[in-house]
Amino acid sequence: MEKLTTVTGVAAPLKRTNVDTDQIIPAVFLKRVTKTGFDDALFYSWRQDPEFVLNQEPFRNAEILVAGTDFGIGSSREHAVWALRDFGFKVVLAPRFGDIFRGNSGKQGLLTGVVAEADIEKLWAVIDAEPGVQLTVDLETRQVRAGELTVAFDIDDYTRWRLMEGLDDIGLTLRNEAKITEFEGRREAWLPKTLPVKA
Repeated sequence: MEKLTTVTGVAAPLKRTNVDTDQIIPAVFLKRVTKTGFDDALFYSWRQDPEFVLNQEPFRNAEILVAGTDFGIGSSREHAVWALRDFGFKVVLAPRFGDIFRGNSGKQGLLTGVVAEADIEKLWAVIDAEPGVQLTVDLETRQVRAGELTVAFDIDDYTRWRLMEGLDDIGLTLRNEAKITEFEGRREAWLPKTLPVKA
């Protein structure tokens, strides 16, 4: 997982609330057996509408999604995070997220920052005034900057640390690789062994 400290990129406004994981990626796409290549499935139903925000320039290449309240609610679906990442999003800002979605995001390198609803409205106003404007999301200071506007976002300390260190679950385990190797070296030969990770 890449280390993430600061993201500067085009911000897309998703002025919708109660966006569940089935709207983010419909269940029909869950049959795929890979972990990548879900960019075409992101918001699939909504993207059939030519007026949908991600079908418009300059939002086709946005890296920051500024969404309404209750983003990522509904069923647990890692594919929702994969689809957002595959499309190119590195950050989603919203007043509130589904707990499971938010947990999955941190483990997959997608920053989900909780921004006060009034501040989301301010960010939308900046984007509306200048479509294509770039925001800077600073994980170190927990701030979003848009020109003269600076707003705070919330993220728990542990997830923030993991993102800044670029550690997914495998990366966390590999921090103890020497101890694991030492432990395996002491085990009886007839016991099951943990195979080394191949690069």
